[in-house]
Amino acid sequence: MAKKNQTYKSALKEQNGISPPESLSSDSAKTIKANRKKQPSIEDLVSGITSRNISALSRAITLVESTNSTHTKKAHDIITACLPYANNSIRIGITGVPGVGKSTFIEAFGCYLTDLGRKVAVLAVDPSSSLSRGSILGDKTRMEDLVKDKNAFIRPSPSGDSLGGVARKTRESIILCEAAGFDTIIIETVGVGQSETAVHSMVDFFLLLKLAGAGDELQGIKRGIIEMADAIVINKADGENVKAAKLAKVEFNRALHLYPSKASGWSPKVSLCSALKQKGISEVWDMIEDYRSTTSSNHYFEVNRNNQNTFWLLQTIEERLKSNFYNSSKIKAELKSQIELVEAGKTTPFAAAEYLLGLSN
Repeated sequence: MAKKNQTYKSALKEQNGISPPESLSSDSAKTIKANRKKQPSIEDLVSGITSRNISALSRAITLVESTNSTHTKKAHDIITACLPYANNSIRIGITGVPGVGKSTFIEAFGCYLTDLGRKVAVLAVDPSSSLSRGSILGDKTRMEDLVKDKNAFIRPSPSGDSLGGVARKTRESIILCEAAGFDTIIIETVGVGQSETAVHSMVDFFLLLKLAGAGDELQGIKRGIIEMADAIVINKADGENVKAAKLAKVEFNRALHLYPSKASGWSPKVSLCSALKQKGISEVWDMIEDYRSTTSSNHYFEVNRNNQNTFWLLQTIEERLKSNFYNSSKIKAELKSQIELVEAGKTTPFAAAEYLLGLSN
């Protein structure tokens, strides 16, 4: 029998920890910290980008995405310096509903292209939370093979409040990637299925990923995103889903005949693929090559890019006017009081807007 007040030692007890070995010398640590604080000059970044230095490219894109006024001026100068080295790529926009397999497809497609000797840049746009404004930015994790490819560059960016699931500065990032020697630019959108005009207005080829058996066949007879697509690729055409994918292909082909001819002279195609099994990937690239050949011969390729430049000129003007309006000291001083008047029912939203716009003149 155990004696009273006897204490028993538990098998669960804390052991003394082992101090980790020094993996970094103090001198190296000081050097790294000092370099982090250094801000490279515009000339250094431009030289790095044109020399295909990925660190310089990443830093420049960070400046482009920044809303800091100092960074904006620096980014503008970098983009201007990089322009002579741009416009030498094929720009491909890829969209589709969440779950269609965009990341898996892009990785398989990107690896196929790098095997052909092409240099691929993926500008992946992640959805931003409407509450916290945060984004996961996990595309590099999902494309674990492509991210290790020396001929590939993956840059995830938050969508923010931009329409169409495209980051606000994606177009400028395209220019920087082209200056860095990437000849194939892939833009992955959030894939909300709505307002995809933004990505369509900055790419040469617009590819829509679809799923078979998800009710999407009916969407083919509706105007909208299907009308903008240059190709429809039905993904996950493997296993027991092959039959459904083939039926979906027939339905989409029928639906595409309902649309008027495109100004590009290109007839949209429907293709099957399995990104997971890496089947049908080469056919997608052949399709894009055919498109580029067709639109280059009839000069639509160049005309379309010129039209896109005009569109983005107008968009930039609107963005700058909006930014200047909300950053005006007069507007900041009066906006809160006008909101309070509207909430109290003492004025209408329209009258308050007219008053505030009058102050900005």
